[in-house]
Amino acid sequence: MTKFSFTHRIGLRPSVAAALALALALPATRAQVQTPGPSSPLLRVPTLGAPSLGGSAGGQQQADYIVAVVNSEPITNNEVRARLLRTEQQMAQQGAVVPPRNELARLLLERIIVEHAQLQLAKELGVQISESMVDDAVLNVARQNQMSVEELRQRLAADGLVFTQFRADLRNEILLTRVRERELESRAKVSEQEIDQFIRDREGAGEPASLELNLAHILVVVPENAGPEQVASLQARAQLALERARSGADFAALVKEFSNAPDGSSDGQMGLRTADRYPQLFIDATQNLAAGGVAGPVRSGAGFHVLKVIEKKRAGLPGTTVVETRARHILLRPSAQLSEAAAVARLADFQKRIAAGQADFAALAREYSQDASAKDGGNLGWAGPGMFVPEFEERISRLAPGQIGAPLVSRFGVHLIQVLERRATRLSPREQREVVRGLLREKKLEEAYATWAQDVRGRAYVEYREPPQ
Repeated sequence: MTKFSFTHRIGLRPSVAAALALALALPATRAQVQTPGPSSPLLRVPTLGAPSLGGSAGGQQQADYIVAVVNSEPITNNEVRARLLRTEQQMAQQGAVVPPRNELARLLLERIIVEHAQLQLAKELGVQISESMVDDAVLNVARQNQMSVEELRQRLAADGLVFTQFRADLRNEILLTRVRERELESRAKVSEQEIDQFIRDREGAGEPASLELNLAHILVVVPENAGPEQVASLQARAQLALERARSGADFAALVKEFSNAPDGSSDGQMGLRTADRYPQLFIDATQNLAAGGVAGPVRSGAGFHVLKVIEKKRAGLPGTTVVETRARHILLRPSAQLSEAAAVARLADFQKRIAAGQADFAALAREYSQDASAKDGGNLGWAGPGMFVPEFEERISRLAPGQIGAPLVSRFGVHLIQVLERRATRLSPREQREVVRGLLREKKLEEAYATWAQDVRGRAYVEYREPPQ
C-alpha cells in the first residue's frame, strides 16, 4: 500500500482523502480561520487511496443500493463502504483499535448524512469552488508527498482510487471548509473583556506552587522583649506606613524611611517566586489583591509587615513559554532549467558534502539558495510555532540541533534544512493574551460547530433505508 504523509490540524472526520483536502483548504498561519470540529488533534495522514470496491472479501461483486436519503439525495452502500475501508485502513496504520464493522459503518453513515446536509446548504448559499482551486489542492497534495501530479495519479490508480473521484472529494472538502468558515467565523470573536476574565479566573484558582508573586515589604521590627506600649507604638508606625502607601507615596522611599529589615536600604522587593516560597501569612494577606495593592500591617514573629504586590501571575497560564527554533535552509525553486527531481538530487549532494566536511552550509546557501535568507547563509532567525508552513515546520520539529534533514519538497520549492539551536522563551504579556485569545476562539468554534451541525442536521429530511454492509 502506497503511503503518503501530510500533517495539519483537523478534527472532523477520519476520511483520508477528505482529511487531505481539509488540510489544503485551511490557511497555513494560525492566526487565520481553521475549520472547527469536535476536536483538533494533530493528524498524520498516511494514505490517500482505498482498495477497489469492485468485489467483496469472497470475490463476489456486491450490488449497490440506497442506505439513506437526505433531502431527496441518496447515499449508497458503496459510498459508506468506501469511507469504511479508508477509515479502517487509517486506524490500523495509526495503531488505533478498530471498532466492530457494523458499529463503525453506522457512525460513518451519520457523518456522511451530516456532510450531505452541509454540502446542500453550501450550494443553497451559493458557495462555489473553482477548478483552479481544486487544481491547486491536487498540486499541493502531490508536492507535499514529494511527487508530481502524474505520479500522484499513478499511485492513486495503483491503490484503486479513481482520480476524478479524488478530485471530487477534494472539491467537496474545500466546499465544506468554506461554508463552515462563513457560518461560524462571526460566532468565534473573542473580546478583550473575555480575555481579561479568563486570566482573572486562572490567576484566582489553583495551587500556590503555580502562582508567582513579587512582593515588596516594609518591616517594622518588634524586639523580643517589647512591652505592650512599645508594641502598640511600633504597630502605629507600621499603620502610618500603610496609610501613606495607600495614598500613593513611593513605596521604595517608604521602605527607606520605615523599614528595619536587612534589605531596608533597597526597594524592599523580595523578587518573583512561586507563592509556596513565601510565608503563608503573606499569601493570606495578599490573595485578593491585584498588582499595586497594599496590605497590612501583618504581624509575624519578626514584627509588623506592610506588603505591596509588585507582580502577580499564574505560572500555569497557557503559553507563557514557547519553544523557539533557529534554523537555516537552502531553497531551490524548480523551473524549466531545473526539475524538481534534479533539485532534490542537488540538495542531497550538498548534504553529503557538508557531512563529509567538504563544504560549508552557509557558503552553499549564499551561493545557491534562491531565498531572501541566502545573504545570511540561509539563517531564518528564531521562530516559534506557526511561523512556517506545516510541512516545513514538521520537518524542523523532527530535527535535533545540528542535524540536517533530507531534502524537503514544499509549496515553495525544495529545501535543505539544518536546525542550529532551540530555546524556551517567555512570552510577553501581549503575546500571552494572543495565546488566550486563540484558546477561547477554538473553544467557541467547537461549541458553535456542534450547535450549527446539529441545527443543519435537524433541518434536513433524512430517510433511512437498508443498513449499510
